Amino acid sequence: MANILLTEDDDSVRAFVRRALELDGHTVTTAEDGGMALEILTAEKGRFDLLLSDIMMPVMDGIALAMAAARDFPELTILLMTGYAEQRERAHGLDQLVHDVLSKPFSLAEIRRAVDMALAGVRPGDQRLAG
Repeated sequence: MANILLTEDDDSVRAFVRRALELDGHTVTTAEDGGMALEILTAEKGRFDLLLSDIMMPVMDGIALAMAAARDFPELTILLMTGYAEQRERAHGLDQLVHDVLSKPFSLAEIRRAVDMALAGVRPGDQRLAG
């Protein structure tokens, strides 16, 4: 299973996503904002398989975090999530850095599937997807 860094400023969403991912056996470390997440990534270099981050956050937003993480940890898979259409549009310029942008709200099954796809390197809409 994977080591995942989950960055989300909303306590309830962070707890929901953490539980969802732990159901699949992943080890989940959490951060409340992008600045904290970047500190964790730097301190624990190479530990994480996936960065799952909200876009709208205080201190450092998910797009700035994704850009820094992609620069400093190019092997790290990055999956963003947002409930705001305009933020989703901002993230589309990062197609080479970010695996996908998941729209909120999402179900337990949707977040688990998005993470499984990101970890497997399968892009949304890829015909290789099984079930």
